[in-house]
Amino acid sequence: MKKRKHIRWNTLQITAIGFLGIILLGGILLYLPVSNTRQIAFIDALFTSVTSVCVTGLVTVVPASQFTIFGKVILLILIQIGGLGVIACTTLFFFLLHRRIGLKERVVLQEAYGAQHLGGIVRLVKRVITGTLVVEGGGAVLYALRFVPEYGAVRGIWYSVFHSVSAFCNAGIDILGENSLAGYAKSPLINITTILLIILSGIGFTVWFDVIENAKRLYHREVPMRWWFTRLKLHSKLAIVTTLFLITVGTVFVFAAEYHNQDTLGGMGLGQKVLAALFQSVTTRTAGFYTFSQGALHEETKLFCAVLMFIGGSPGGTAGGVKTTTFAMLFLACLTFVRGGNDTECMGRRISVSNFRTGFCVVMVAFTVFITGTITILALEPDSIPLINVIYETASAVGTVGLTADLTPHLSRLSQIILMVMMYIGRLGPLTLVLTFAGKTHPRDKIRRLPKEQIMVG
Repeated sequence: MKKRKHIRWNTLQITAIGFLGIILLGGILLYLPVSNTRQIAFIDALFTSVTSVCVTGLVTVVPASQFTIFGKVILLILIQIGGLGVIACTTLFFFLLHRRIGLKERVVLQEAYGAQHLGGIVRLVKRVITGTLVVEGGGAVLYALRFVPEYGAVRGIWYSVFHSVSAFCNAGIDILGENSLAGYAKSPLINITTILLIILSGIGFTVWFDVIENAKRLYHREVPMRWWFTRLKLHSKLAIVTTLFLITVGTVFVFAAEYHNQDTLGGMGLGQKVLAALFQSVTTRTAGFYTFSQGALHEETKLFCAVLMFIGGSPGGTAGGVKTTTFAMLFLACLTFVRGGNDTECMGRRISVSNFRTGFCVVMVAFTVFITGTITILALEPDSIPLINVIYETASAVGTVGLTADLTPHLSRLSQIILMVMMYIGRLGPLTLVLTFAGKTHPRDKIRRLPKEQIMVG
């Protein structure tokens, strides 16, 4: 058991230190003259490396004009590493070298992916890597249908590959210019392709494989068609339902709130407004691309989008935030308490108390980081900066989203460092960070039974 705990702690350390190492190396490479069209400050190169590895998308420079083709290739590699994760990329390197994955490495992989069984863990990682490359390739082909005719074969293919990887990894970094995908706000192909890539990666690989296995059973008539959803695991059902719910609610809210705003949706036709509102709702789930100005949003829309960014996507994918399943579980627990129940129940299953405690810890740590970062930046910056813009920026950082109210490049260096720390914590995961510095995942080896006593709450 002690050895198992040591390996689990090792896994957390590998993840935390691995990300730091990649970030530092990326910052050095992006600082080199060969990576830049003009001189760049090291803090800007490091910030760009952080936002790439942490697949966030907040930037202090414009990647399209700042970096050479070499620098943009470095960006692409950093985004891909950040999306797949350090451990998965290391495993891929072992595969390419035809090196055998030993027992210790398999246990590390099991802990990294939260798998219940050690058997088949290498096959799982292969499926994750293969699935990622296939979906990114498909996205690149769809992008190419628009980019190749517009930019030519070489540049069009390069743009297609870069933006497909950036969208799938939920990075939101583009090399088109200063306005992200605003120039393609009226293009159904670009919008829908980006939306699909964001959703597929944000739903999580665990859900992918569960849905695929269930589809195989349906195809072979092992289960009736009416059971296509009920036979999924609780995690998959909760992730899918919550994702669809948040996307729908977000689309309706943005559509209604920004309908007459001439700086966002106001100048579009009805169909374009629906598409733009849908894109905005999806991209707040940690993607970072946008099709209209984020700084021009109404304050209520910014606050609502900040909530969506804080929730983020689903576990087991490339998304950040506290995760959809955590949000759903805490909501169900609250609903259970209001109804006078004891167990948190969902779709005919009971969620364990330890599961609830983990989710509660994740939310509290993430919220603490979010509030601390917001207050610190407000203290460092002039009073003229609106509170809602700072909230939008910090929620985007801790949720690894990358949407910005046109504020990040204008912040002081200390504030930008705060954002870098928040992006790192957001990508690593609040709970992972706490457990890494705690040194173990179970702080009490012995369960102590102390006398009970009630305290007043509420």
